[in-house]
Amino acid sequence: MTMVFERVQTDGIAQISYLISDDSTGEAAVIDPRPNVDVYLELSRKSGVAITHIFETHIHADFMSGARELQNRLGSASIYASGEEDASYDFPVERIHAGDRFKFGSITMTVRHTPGHTPEHVAYELAKTGSEGAPWGVLTGDSLFVGSAGRPDLLGEEETEELTEKLFHTLRDYYLKLDDGVIIYPCHGAGSACGADIGERPMSTIGFERRTNDFLQYDDFEKFKKFVKEGAPPVPQHYPILKKINARGPEVIGSSPAIPPLSAEQFQKAIESDADQLVDTRQMLAFGGGHIPGAINIGDRPSLSVWAGDMLSYDRKILLVVEDEEDLDWIAWHFAYVGLTKFAGYLAGGMKSWENKGLPLQALPQIPVQELAERKDEFQLLDVRSPSEFESGRIAGAKHKFVGEMRDGVNGDLGLNRDNPIAVYCGSGYRASIAASLLQRENYSRVYNVPGSMSAWKNVGLDVEK
Repeated sequence: MTMVFERVQTDGIAQISYLISDDSTGEAAVIDPRPNVDVYLELSRKSGVAITHIFETHIHADFMSGARELQNRLGSASIYASGEEDASYDFPVERIHAGDRFKFGSITMTVRHTPGHTPEHVAYELAKTGSEGAPWGVLTGDSLFVGSAGRPDLLGEEETEELTEKLFHTLRDYYLKLDDGVIIYPCHGAGSACGADIGERPMSTIGFERRTNDFLQYDDFEKFKKFVKEGAPPVPQHYPILKKINARGPEVIGSSPAIPPLSAEQFQKAIESDADQLVDTRQMLAFGGGHIPGAINIGDRPSLSVWAGDMLSYDRKILLVVEDEEDLDWIAWHFAYVGLTKFAGYLAGGMKSWENKGLPLQALPQIPVQELAERKDEFQLLDVRSPSEFESGRIAGAKHKFVGEMRDGVNGDLGLNRDNPIAVYCGSGYRASIAASLLQRENYSRVYNVPGSMSAWKNVGLDVEK
Protein backbone atom coordinates (compact mmCIF):
# COMPACT_ATOMS: atom_id res chain seq x y z
CA MET A 1 0.00 0.00 0.00
CA THR A 2 1.62 3.26 -1.19
CA MET A 3 0.28 6.78 -0.94
CA VAL A 4 0.42 8.78 -4.16
CA PHE A 5 0.86 12.53 -3.75
CA GLU A 6 1.88 14.47 -6.87
CA ARG A 7 2.24 18.25 -7.17
CA VAL A 8 1.85 19.87 -10.62
CA GLN A 9 3.24 23.39 -10.87
CA THR A 10 2.37 25.59 -13.85
CA ASP A 11 4.83 28.43 -14.32
CA GLY A 12 3.67 31.84 -15.44
CA ILE A 13 0.31 31.72 -13.68
CA ALA A 14 2.21 30.21 -10.69
CA GLN A 15 -0.58 27.71 -10.18
CA ILE A 16 -0.26 24.44 -8.26
CA SER A 17 -2.61 21.47 -8.56
CA TYR A 18 -2.46 18.05 -6.93
CA LEU A 19 -3.14 14.39 -7.62
CA ILE A 20 -3.67 12.21 -4.54
CA SER A 21 -4.36 8.51 -4.27
CA ASP A 22 -3.53 5.22 -2.67
CA ASP A 23 -2.61 2.38 -4.99
CA SER A 24 -4.45 -0.10 -2.76
CA THR A 25 -7.81 1.22 -3.95
CA GLY A 26 -6.78 2.45 -7.40
CA GLU A 27 -8.90 5.62 -7.05
CA ALA A 28 -7.39 9.07 -7.36
CA ALA A 29 -8.46 12.70 -6.98
CA VAL A 30 -7.20 15.79 -8.76
CA ILE A 31 -7.53 19.14 -6.99
CA ASP A 32 -7.71 22.44 -8.92
CA PRO A 33 -6.69 21.11 -12.37
CA ARG A 34 -5.33 23.38 -15.11
CA PRO A 35 -6.69 23.20 -18.72
CA ASN A 36 -3.79 21.16 -20.14
CA VAL A 37 -4.80 17.93 -18.41
CA ASP A 38 -2.43 15.45 -20.08
CA VAL A 39 -0.10 15.73 -17.09
CA TYR A 40 -2.73 14.23 -14.74
CA LEU A 41 -3.48 11.38 -17.12
CA GLU A 42 0.22 10.60 -17.40
CA LEU A 43 0.70 10.69 -13.62
CA SER A 44 -2.29 8.42 -13.04
CA ARG A 45 -0.99 5.90 -15.57
CA LYS A 46 2.48 5.99 -14.02
CA SER A 47 0.99 5.31 -10.57
CA GLY A 48 -1.46 2.69 -11.78
CA VAL A 49 -4.54 4.51 -10.49
CA ALA A 50 -7.74 5.88 -12.04
CA ILE A 51 -8.88 9.48 -11.55
CA THR A 52 -12.43 9.22 -10.19
CA HIS A 53 -12.85 12.59 -8.42
CA ILE A 54 -12.12 16.16 -9.53
CA PHE A 55 -12.19 18.79 -6.77
CA GLU A 56 -12.20 22.58 -6.89
CA THR A 57 -11.33 24.73 -3.89
CA HIS A 58 -13.25 27.73 -5.27
CA ILE A 59 -14.32 29.54 -8.44
CA HIS A 60 -10.95 30.64 -9.77
CA ALA A 61 -10.24 34.14 -11.07
CA ASP A 62 -6.65 33.85 -12.30
CA PHE A 63 -6.73 30.82 -14.62
CA MET A 64 -9.26 28.83 -16.60
CA SER A 65 -10.19 25.70 -14.68
CA GLY A 66 -9.45 22.37 -16.31
CA ALA A 67 -12.14 20.51 -14.35
CA ARG A 68 -14.52 20.09 -17.28
CA GLU A 69 -11.62 19.34 -19.64
CA LEU A 70 -10.40 16.55 -17.37
CA GLN A 71 -13.91 15.20 -16.86
CA ASN A 72 -14.41 15.10 -20.63
CA ARG A 73 -11.17 13.17 -21.13
CA LEU A 74 -12.00 10.67 -18.40
CA GLY A 75 -15.65 10.17 -19.26
CA SER A 76 -16.91 9.17 -15.82
CA ALA A 77 -15.27 11.28 -13.10
CA SER A 78 -17.44 13.75 -11.17
CA ILE A 79 -16.60 17.38 -10.41
CA TYR A 80 -16.94 18.31 -6.73
CA ALA A 81 -17.32 22.02 -5.96
CA SER A 82 -18.30 24.05 -2.92
CA GLY A 83 -21.98 24.38 -2.15
CA GLU A 84 -21.28 26.91 0.61
CA GLU A 85 -22.74 30.43 0.47
CA ASP A 86 -25.13 29.38 -2.32
CA ALA A 87 -22.32 29.21 -4.87
CA SER A 88 -23.69 29.25 -8.40
CA TYR A 89 -22.48 27.12 -11.32
CA ASP A 90 -23.95 26.88 -14.80
CA PHE A 91 -22.70 23.31 -15.33
CA PRO A 92 -23.22 20.06 -13.40
CA VAL A 93 -21.23 19.68 -10.18
CA GLU A 94 -21.55 17.60 -7.03
CA ARG A 95 -21.97 20.20 -4.29
CA ILE A 96 -19.92 19.64 -1.17
CA HIS A 97 -20.06 21.22 2.28
CA ALA A 98 -17.96 21.56 5.41
CA GLY A 99 -17.50 18.19 7.10
CA ASP A 100 -17.97 16.05 3.99
CA ARG A 101 -15.38 13.27 3.78
CA PHE A 102 -13.85 11.31 0.92
CA LYS A 103 -11.61 8.29 1.36
CA PHE A 104 -8.81 7.28 -0.97
CA GLY A 105 -7.31 4.24 0.72
CA SER A 106 -5.03 5.46 3.51
CA ILE A 107 -5.99 9.11 2.88
CA THR A 108 -9.18 10.70 4.16
CA MET A 109 -9.97 14.14 2.77
CA THR A 110 -12.30 16.37 4.82
CA VAL A 111 -13.93 19.54 3.46
CA ARG A 112 -13.50 22.74 5.48
CA HIS A 113 -15.24 26.03 4.63
CA THR A 114 -12.50 28.70 4.48
CA PRO A 115 -14.12 31.90 3.12
CA GLY A 116 -12.33 35.18 2.57
CA HIS A 117 -10.67 34.99 -0.83
CA THR A 118 -14.15 34.08 -2.10
CA PRO A 119 -17.36 33.40 -0.15
CA GLU A 120 -17.63 29.72 -1.19
CA HIS A 121 -13.94 28.84 -0.75
CA VAL A 122 -13.14 25.45 0.80
CA ALA A 123 -9.92 23.74 1.85
CA TYR A 124 -9.29 20.00 2.07
CA GLU A 125 -7.81 18.46 5.20
CA LEU A 126 -5.69 15.36 4.66
CA ALA A 127 -5.51 12.73 7.38
CA LYS A 128 -4.65 9.09 7.77
CA THR A 129 -7.82 7.05 7.40
CA GLY A 130 -9.04 6.14 10.86
CA SER A 131 -7.51 9.25 12.49
CA GLU A 132 -9.50 11.96 10.76
CA GLY A 133 -9.27 14.32 13.74
CA ALA A 134 -5.50 14.70 13.32
CA PRO A 135 -4.72 16.07 9.85
CA TRP A 136 -1.18 15.93 8.55
CA GLY A 137 -1.83 18.37 5.73
CA VAL A 138 -4.26 20.87 4.22
CA LEU A 139 -4.82 21.69 0.55
CA THR A 140 -5.41 25.38 1.23
CA GLY A 141 -6.42 26.60 -2.23
CA ASP A 142 -6.22 30.39 -2.19
CA SER A 143 -7.02 30.89 1.50
CA LEU A 144 -3.52 30.53 2.97
CA PHE A 145 -0.29 30.80 1.00
CA VAL A 146 3.34 30.48 1.96
CA GLY A 147 4.05 33.85 3.56
CA SER A 148 0.73 35.33 2.45
CA ALA A 149 -3.03 34.82 2.20
CA GLY A 150 -5.69 35.08 -0.48
CA ARG A 151 -6.74 38.58 -1.39
CA PRO A 152 -10.37 39.44 -0.51
CA ASP A 153 -10.91 42.25 -3.04
CA LEU A 154 -11.60 40.38 -6.29
CA LEU A 155 -15.40 40.57 -6.16
CA GLY A 156 -15.60 44.36 -6.04
CA GLU A 157 -15.57 47.04 -3.37
CA GLU A 158 -19.07 46.24 -2.15
CA GLU A 159 -17.98 42.77 -0.97
CA THR A 160 -14.39 43.48 0.09
CA GLU A 161 -15.15 44.49 3.68
CA GLU A 162 -17.20 41.36 4.39
CA LEU A 163 -14.70 39.06 2.70
CA THR A 164 -11.81 40.68 4.59
CA GLU A 165 -13.56 39.91 7.86
CA LYS A 166 -14.24 36.33 6.76
CA LEU A 167 -10.58 35.93 5.79
CA PHE A 168 -9.55 37.24 9.22
CA HIS A 169 -11.67 34.58 10.94
CA THR A 170 -10.58 31.82 8.55
CA LEU A 171 -6.95 32.51 9.42
CA ARG A 172 -7.47 32.90 13.17
CA ASP A 173 -10.29 30.46 13.87
CA TYR A 174 -9.22 27.67 11.55
CA TYR A 175 -5.59 27.75 10.46
CA LEU A 176 -4.06 29.06 13.68
CA LYS A 177 -5.84 26.33 15.65
CA LEU A 178 -4.13 23.57 13.67
CA ASP A 179 -1.03 21.85 15.06
CA ASP A 180 2.34 23.32 14.11
CA GLY A 181 3.33 20.21 12.20
CA VAL A 182 0.43 20.35 9.72
CA ILE A 183 1.73 20.91 6.18
CA ILE A 184 0.01 23.43 3.93
CA TYR A 185 -0.22 22.85 0.19
CA PRO A 186 -1.45 26.06 -1.53
CA CYS A 187 -2.89 26.55 -5.02
CA HIS A 188 -0.35 29.26 -5.92
CA GLY A 189 3.30 30.11 -5.52
CA ALA A 190 5.43 33.22 -5.98
CA GLY A 191 4.35 35.38 -8.90
CA SER A 192 0.60 34.98 -8.56
CA ALA A 193 -1.46 38.13 -7.98
CA CYS A 194 -3.98 36.12 -5.91
CA GLY A 195 -2.01 37.14 -2.83
CA ALA A 196 0.55 39.75 -1.84
CA ASP A 197 4.20 38.66 -1.98
CA ILE A 198 3.59 34.91 -1.96
CA GLY A 199 6.69 32.99 -0.88
CA GLU A 200 8.83 30.94 -3.24
CA ARG A 201 8.56 27.60 -1.40
CA PRO A 202 5.82 25.30 -2.73
CA MET A 203 4.71 24.23 0.76
CA SER A 204 5.13 25.15 4.41
CA THR A 205 3.91 24.20 7.88
CA ILE A 206 1.41 25.86 10.17
CA GLY A 207 4.17 26.34 12.75
CA PHE A 208 6.45 28.17 10.35
CA GLU A 209 3.62 30.34 9.04
CA ARG A 210 2.50 31.09 12.59
CA ARG A 211 5.93 32.59 13.26
CA THR A 212 6.65 34.29 9.92
CA ASN A 213 3.48 35.00 7.93
CA ASP A 214 2.44 38.63 8.41
CA PHE A 215 -1.21 37.78 7.75
CA LEU A 216 -1.24 35.62 10.88
CA GLN A 217 0.11 38.26 13.26
CA TYR A 218 -3.08 40.28 13.84
CA ASP A 219 -5.56 39.88 16.72
CA ASP A 220 -7.37 43.11 15.87
CA PHE A 221 -9.58 43.11 12.75
CA GLU A 222 -9.22 46.84 12.00
CA LYS A 223 -5.43 46.57 11.97
CA PHE A 224 -5.67 43.43 9.82
CA LYS A 225 -7.97 45.21 7.36
CA LYS A 226 -5.55 48.13 7.04
CA PHE A 227 -2.63 45.77 6.45
CA VAL A 228 -4.49 43.78 3.77
CA LYS A 229 -5.65 46.89 1.92
CA GLU A 230 -2.21 48.53 1.87
CA GLY A 231 -0.39 45.40 0.69
CA ALA A 232 -2.70 44.31 -2.13
CA PRO A 233 -1.14 44.35 -5.62
CA PRO A 234 -3.16 45.80 -8.54
CA VAL A 235 -6.07 43.58 -9.61
CA PRO A 236 -5.30 42.13 -13.08
CA GLN A 237 -7.96 43.15 -15.58
CA HIS A 238 -8.70 39.59 -16.68
CA TYR A 239 -9.58 38.25 -13.22
CA PRO A 240 -13.28 39.27 -13.30
CA ILE A 241 -13.56 37.79 -16.80
CA LEU A 242 -12.10 34.43 -15.76
CA LYS A 243 -14.32 34.38 -12.69
CA LYS A 244 -17.36 34.46 -14.98
CA ILE A 245 -15.86 31.88 -17.36
CA ASN A 246 -15.25 29.42 -14.52
CA ALA A 247 -18.69 29.92 -12.97
CA ARG A 248 -20.41 29.57 -16.34
CA GLY A 249 -18.44 26.44 -17.22
CA PRO A 250 -14.92 26.53 -18.63
CA GLU A 251 -14.55 25.54 -22.25
CA VAL A 252 -13.74 21.94 -23.20
CA ILE A 253 -10.94 22.24 -25.76
CA GLY A 254 -10.16 18.57 -26.40
CA SER A 255 -6.48 19.19 -27.16
CA SER A 256 -4.27 22.24 -27.59
CA PRO A 257 -6.23 25.13 -29.13
CA ALA A 258 -6.28 24.98 -32.94
CA ILE A 259 -4.35 27.75 -34.70
CA PRO A 260 -4.58 27.64 -38.52
CA PRO A 261 -1.50 28.59 -40.59
CA LEU A 262 -1.87 31.66 -42.80
CA SER A 263 0.33 32.74 -45.69
CA ALA A 264 1.81 36.23 -45.55
CA GLU A 265 -0.89 37.48 -47.93
CA GLN A 266 -3.69 35.89 -45.89
CA PHE A 267 -2.15 37.25 -42.70
CA GLN A 268 -2.01 40.75 -44.15
CA LYS A 269 -5.66 40.59 -45.20
CA ALA A 270 -6.65 39.41 -41.72
CA ILE A 271 -4.78 42.36 -40.18
CA GLU A 272 -6.39 44.83 -42.59
CA SER A 273 -9.88 43.57 -41.68
CA ASP A 274 -9.21 44.95 -38.16
CA ALA A 275 -11.37 42.20 -36.64
CA ASP A 276 -8.53 40.45 -34.80
CA GLN A 277 -5.71 41.43 -32.42
CA LEU A 278 -2.09 40.97 -33.47
CA VAL A 279 0.40 39.46 -30.99
CA ASP A 280 4.11 38.90 -31.64
CA THR A 281 5.53 36.37 -29.17
CA ARG A 282 9.19 36.74 -30.18
CA GLN A 283 11.69 38.00 -27.63
CA MET A 284 12.17 41.75 -27.26
CA LEU A 285 15.36 42.13 -29.31
CA ALA A 286 13.92 40.20 -32.26
CA PHE A 287 10.71 42.22 -32.04
CA GLY A 288 12.72 45.44 -31.79
CA GLY A 289 14.67 44.61 -34.94
CA GLY A 290 11.53 44.48 -37.06
CA HIS A 291 7.85 43.64 -36.54
CA ILE A 292 4.49 44.06 -38.21
CA PRO A 293 3.05 47.52 -37.46
CA GLY A 294 0.35 47.39 -34.81
CA ALA A 295 1.63 44.23 -33.10
CA ILE A 296 1.84 43.96 -29.33
CA ASN A 297 4.95 42.17 -28.08
CA ILE A 298 4.27 39.49 -25.43
CA GLY A 299 7.33 37.24 -25.43
CA ASP A 300 7.02 33.46 -25.27
CA ARG A 301 8.09 32.86 -21.70
CA PRO A 302 5.78 31.37 -19.03
CA SER A 303 4.57 34.81 -17.91
CA LEU A 304 3.00 35.16 -21.37
CA SER A 305 -0.18 33.78 -19.77
CA VAL A 306 -0.50 36.59 -17.26
CA TRP A 307 0.25 39.41 -19.67
CA ALA A 308 -1.91 38.02 -22.45
CA GLY A 309 -4.83 37.89 -20.03
CA ASP A 310 -4.17 41.44 -18.90
CA MET A 311 -3.46 43.01 -22.29
CA LEU A 312 -5.81 41.31 -24.74
CA SER A 313 -9.52 41.43 -25.48
CA TYR A 314 -11.55 38.28 -24.85
CA ASP A 315 -13.99 39.33 -27.57
CA ARG A 316 -11.55 39.26 -30.49
CA LYS A 317 -9.56 36.42 -32.07
CA ILE A 318 -5.78 36.41 -31.95
CA LEU A 319 -3.34 36.60 -34.87
CA LEU A 320 0.03 35.18 -33.85
CA VAL A 321 3.63 35.74 -34.90
CA VAL A 322 6.00 33.16 -33.40
CA GLU A 323 9.74 32.58 -33.51
CA ASP A 324 9.58 28.79 -33.91
CA GLU A 325 6.46 27.02 -35.16
CA GLU A 326 7.43 23.90 -33.18
CA ASP A 327 6.58 25.90 -30.04
CA LEU A 328 3.05 26.63 -31.23
CA ASP A 329 1.30 24.14 -28.91
CA TRP A 330 3.25 25.42 -25.90
CA ILE A 331 2.29 28.99 -26.77
CA ALA A 332 -1.36 28.06 -27.42
CA TRP A 333 -1.67 26.42 -24.00
CA HIS A 334 -0.24 29.47 -22.27
CA PHE A 335 -2.98 31.56 -23.83
CA ALA A 336 -5.55 28.92 -22.89
CA TYR A 337 -4.45 28.92 -19.24
CA VAL A 338 -6.12 32.32 -18.95
CA GLY A 339 -9.12 31.47 -21.14
CA LEU A 340 -7.85 32.87 -24.46
CA THR A 341 -8.67 30.06 -26.89
CA LYS A 342 -9.86 31.80 -30.06
CA PHE A 343 -7.22 32.19 -32.78
CA ALA A 344 -7.58 33.59 -36.29
CA GLY A 345 -4.26 32.01 -37.30
CA TYR A 346 -0.48 32.27 -37.18
CA LEU A 347 1.99 33.60 -39.74
CA ALA A 348 3.29 30.50 -41.52
CA GLY A 349 7.02 30.76 -42.12
CA GLY A 350 7.35 33.45 -39.49
CA MET A 351 8.69 36.95 -40.12
CA LYS A 352 10.93 35.62 -42.90
CA SER A 353 7.85 34.98 -45.06
CA TRP A 354 6.58 38.49 -44.31
CA GLU A 355 9.94 40.08 -45.15
CA ASN A 356 10.32 38.13 -48.38
CA LYS A 357 7.01 39.50 -49.62
CA GLY A 358 8.22 43.05 -49.03
CA LEU A 359 5.39 43.77 -46.58
CA PRO A 360 5.53 46.71 -44.10
CA LEU A 361 7.93 46.55 -41.14
CA GLN A 362 8.37 48.69 -38.08
CA ALA A 363 11.33 48.79 -35.67
CA LEU A 364 11.31 49.37 -31.93
CA PRO A 365 14.72 50.86 -31.08
CA GLN A 366 16.52 49.42 -28.07
CA ILE A 367 18.63 51.77 -25.97
CA PRO A 368 21.21 50.29 -23.54
CA VAL A 369 21.25 51.69 -20.02
CA GLN A 370 24.71 53.22 -20.46
CA GLU A 371 23.58 55.25 -23.45
CA LEU A 372 20.33 56.18 -21.73
CA ALA A 373 22.30 57.51 -18.74
CA GLU A 374 24.45 59.67 -21.02
CA ARG A 375 21.48 61.00 -23.00
CA LYS A 376 18.84 60.96 -20.25
CA ASP A 377 17.89 64.62 -20.70
CA GLU A 378 16.86 63.91 -24.29
CA PHE A 379 14.18 61.40 -23.25
CA GLN A 380 10.83 61.29 -21.57
CA LEU A 381 11.23 58.38 -19.12
CA LEU A 382 8.31 56.03 -18.51
CA ASP A 383 8.45 53.44 -15.71
CA VAL A 384 5.82 50.71 -16.26
CA ARG A 385 6.46 48.57 -13.18
CA SER A 386 3.96 48.07 -10.37
CA PRO A 387 3.38 50.97 -7.94
CA SER A 388 5.36 49.24 -5.18
CA GLU A 389 8.33 48.66 -7.50
CA PHE A 390 8.23 52.30 -8.59
CA GLU A 391 8.18 53.50 -4.98
CA SER A 392 11.11 51.27 -4.03
CA GLY A 393 13.48 52.98 -6.48
CA ARG A 394 13.38 54.50 -9.95
CA ILE A 395 15.33 56.50 -12.48
CA ALA A 396 15.19 60.16 -11.51
CA GLY A 397 12.59 62.11 -13.45
CA ALA A 398 10.60 59.07 -14.62
CA LYS A 399 6.85 59.20 -14.97
CA HIS A 400 4.87 56.14 -13.91
CA LYS A 401 2.13 54.07 -15.53
CA PHE A 402 1.71 50.42 -14.61
CA VAL A 403 1.70 48.35 -17.80
CA GLY A 404 -1.32 46.40 -16.53
CA GLU A 405 -3.35 49.61 -16.83
CA MET A 406 -2.29 50.34 -20.41
CA ARG A 407 -4.46 47.82 -22.27
CA ASP A 408 -6.84 50.55 -23.37
CA GLY A 409 -4.07 53.12 -23.85
CA VAL A 410 -2.43 55.80 -21.75
CA ASN A 411 -5.26 58.21 -22.67
CA GLY A 412 -2.95 61.20 -22.59
CA ASP A 413 -2.96 61.21 -18.78
CA LEU A 414 0.84 61.25 -18.51
CA GLY A 415 1.48 64.37 -20.50
CA LEU A 416 3.80 62.53 -22.89
CA ASN A 417 4.69 64.38 -26.07
CA ARG A 418 4.07 62.10 -29.04
CA ASP A 419 6.89 63.63 -31.07
CA ASN A 420 9.65 63.57 -28.45
CA PRO A 421 11.59 60.38 -27.66
CA ILE A 422 10.21 58.15 -24.90
CA ALA A 423 12.37 55.53 -23.14
CA VAL A 424 10.26 52.79 -21.51
CA TYR A 425 11.68 50.62 -18.75
CA CYS A 426 10.54 47.99 -16.22
CA GLY A 427 12.46 45.43 -14.19
CA SER A 428 14.10 43.48 -17.03
CA GLY A 429 12.71 44.91 -20.28
CA TYR A 430 9.96 42.32 -20.84
CA ARG A 431 7.07 44.45 -19.60
CA ALA A 432 8.68 47.55 -21.09
CA SER A 433 8.56 45.93 -24.53
CA ILE A 434 4.84 45.25 -24.05
CA ALA A 435 4.24 48.87 -23.07
CA ALA A 436 6.45 50.28 -25.82
CA SER A 437 4.62 48.24 -28.45
CA LEU A 438 1.31 49.59 -27.11
CA LEU A 439 2.62 53.16 -27.40
CA GLN A 440 3.73 52.51 -30.97
CA ARG A 441 0.30 51.14 -31.75
CA GLU A 442 -1.13 54.45 -30.51
CA ASN A 443 1.13 56.36 -32.92
CA TYR A 444 3.75 57.56 -30.47
CA SER A 445 6.44 57.96 -33.10
CA ARG A 446 9.73 57.87 -31.14
CA VAL A 447 9.52 55.06 -28.59
CA TYR A 448 12.55 53.18 -27.23
CA ASN A 449 12.71 50.03 -25.14
CA VAL A 450 15.39 49.63 -22.45
CA PRO A 451 16.65 46.01 -22.44
CA GLY A 452 17.70 44.92 -18.97
CA SER A 453 15.86 47.98 -17.60
CA MET A 454 16.26 48.51 -13.82
CA SER A 455 18.25 45.30 -13.35
CA ALA A 456 20.84 46.50 -15.85
CA TRP A 457 20.69 50.08 -14.54
CA LYS A 458 21.54 48.93 -11.02
CA ASN A 459 24.11 46.35 -12.12
CA VAL A 460 26.24 48.97 -13.86
CA GLY A 461 26.08 51.20 -10.77
CA LEU A 462 23.81 53.99 -11.99
CA ASP A 463 21.94 56.20 -9.52
CA VAL A 464 18.48 55.19 -8.27
CA GLU A 465 16.04 57.72 -6.86
CA LYS A 466 14.00 56.61 -3.83
